[in-house]
Amino acid sequence: LTLNGFATFAVVIALVPLLTERGMSPTAAAWALGLGGAGQTLGRAHYSALVRHTSVTTRTVALIVAGGATTESLAMTPGPYPLLVLLSVIAGMVRGNVTLLQATAITERWGATHNGTLSGLLAAPVTIAGALAPFAGAALAAALGGYPALFWVLTGMSLGAGLLAAASSRR
Repeated sequence: LTLNGFATFAVVIALVPLLTERGMSPTAAAWALGLGGAGQTLGRAHYSALVRHTSVTTRTVALIVAGGATTESLAMTPGPYPLLVLLSVIAGMVRGNVTLLQATAITERWGATHNGTLSGLLAAPVTIAGALAPFAGAALAAALGGYPALFWVLTGMSLGAGLLAAASSRR
């Protein structure tokens, strides 16, 4: 979740520069980002159905890989603007579900006995990664020659996180 958290927060912060690099106005790029935020609420509304039909490990892997797929879609899609907005909304839906996943993962895997301690241990590295992501993402974009290249790297990070999640097991 830490690796995925880094990639997710970097994507959120880098979406506006990505879209402005592709010729969108800052206002249009901000609207795409904002509508992606609305997608988070929409995604959360469907989380209970996901819980009913999947295990916590399957759900974790699926959501991380779906996040990587939306990042890849944003990396490879130069336009048109309505398609980029749609991709931003879908990415937001995935992020909304990941938020709920993080909130429920501890009790689903290990029960509620030490939920506070374990939740803190889970949240700390994810929060640190999220705090570092805006700066590191911008630095990587500069080093890689632009935001599309950054989104490809972030796609790889998400897919790597998905592989790590798939290898995890309940203890």
